[in-house]
Amino acid sequence: MMAADQPRDILFIVARATNGVIARDGDVPWAISEDLKRFKRLTMGDDGGKPMIMGRKTFESLPGLLPGRRHIVLTRQGDWKADGAETASSPEQALEMAGDTDLSVIGGAEIFDLFWDYGTTFELTEVFEDTQGDVTMRSPAEDRTWHEVARESRPAKDGDPPYDFVTFTRVSPA
Repeated sequence: MMAADQPRDILFIVARATNGVIARDGDVPWAISEDLKRFKRLTMGDDGGKPMIMGRKTFESLPGLLPGRRHIVLTRQGDWKADGAETASSPEQALEMAGDTDLSVIGGAEIFDLFWDYGTTFELTEVFEDTQGDVTMRSPAEDRTWHEVARESRPAKDGDPPYDFVTFTRVSPA
């Protein structure tokens, strides 16, 4: 539980290729085991699952409901429903539904854009390849309001490209 004066953490989690690609044909272009384990650890949190905010297409790309986490789906389709998902029609409504707790924003690109100014922490898996894909997004490294605070490098291995786990935190604009 957070102290009353401590703001909640709005965590962005994404894997992104060097050329900005984050998806191809409605799915993540990689299945890097360590990245998937990291995603689970970050979305589960220390005290149980965090609410996850995502777009409809991201929800539909999941293998099913991810155990132990709330699925808040932001969609323009007012009649859209899915078992186990809560729907919101605006970023503000999604944040209100999540309550005052820490939460994760997990995609897609439009959702990251809509929540960009709300984010406090950005967990990026920086995949070092130019990947073919149809969805791209900007990097927090391109925005002066984000500051890199940690980086862990991983070499190419078992058919996976080299990648870094990079953590950014939000700083006041200069």
